[in-house]
Amino acid sequence: MTSPSHPRDLQAQLESLTTEAFRPEFADVDRLPTLDIARLMNGEDASVPAAVARQLPRIAAAIDAVAERMARGGRLIYAGAGTAGRLGVLDASECPPTFNTDPARVVGLIAGGPQALVTSVEGAEDSAELARADLDGLAVTSLDTVVGVSASGRTPYAVGAVEHARAQGALTIGLSCNAGSVLAAAADHGIEVVVGPELLTGSTRLKAGTAQKLVLNMLSTITMIRLGKTYGNLMVDVRASNDKLRARSRRIVALATGAGDEEVERALAATDGEVKNAILTILADVDGPTAARLLEESGGHLRAALAAAL
Repeated sequence: MTSPSHPRDLQAQLESLTTEAFRPEFADVDRLPTLDIARLMNGEDASVPAAVARQLPRIAAAIDAVAERMARGGRLIYAGAGTAGRLGVLDASECPPTFNTDPARVVGLIAGGPQALVTSVEGAEDSAELARADLDGLAVTSLDTVVGVSASGRTPYAVGAVEHARAQGALTIGLSCNAGSVLAAAADHGIEVVVGPELLTGSTRLKAGTAQKLVLNMLSTITMIRLGKTYGNLMVDVRASNDKLRARSRRIVALATGAGDEEVERALAATDGEVKNAILTILADVDGPTAARLLEESGGHLRAALAAAL
């Protein structure tokens, strides 16, 4: 591991960060009634979407670049420490059940490994070498995208991940909550959502964490839209693995086609429960194998498969 910065140097760095600024107007927050504290937090949180909105052009450009590489077989890899790392792992873990993706396509790395999801792993976030080793374990290539996530924008693990990935030819994104961050400068696409000082000084799991979650939602969701995982705003790549999802599958087929219950059931039976295929059999009046072939030829894009069939 890299040796940590001198404590005084690190303290000076933290004091220069917007996310770490002390807010004297909240010095007596612990003496307020609970409802007043809740109102304060809610008011602070309300400012986060506006901060994200100011970065939308940068976010959109990053998403287009991610989708282009993923369409050629690349992966989306998040790398961060602490709260930022946990948010990346969370977003990655939700892609398979939400979009029916291979778990290897969207990956979350957290400094210190899985243990760090629930406990502090001493010194892990300070190690750029650890980030390089974690990425080497995934054999990162030029088709992949690595997103370094860090509220401060200076976390060695996140910065090291981006620098190493870029050296491998991968696309890199730096997501932070401070302007002029080292992380953004190291990446191909820098996204700096400046949410300002937190209600509790030193707790960047608050507004900064919320901002990071909103941006990660956009990165994965809009990328999946671009990859054909939806039809309009319908989740057509849902995997019906339980009763709720089977009911959702039937509803989505009905919404997409206007078909009645019996026709929907026949279509799903003919396509082994694959929603996208079932929709295609109804709208294009083709059988299950033909629907599967058309979707394969269109790269999984339902609209393109429909255009080819009609």
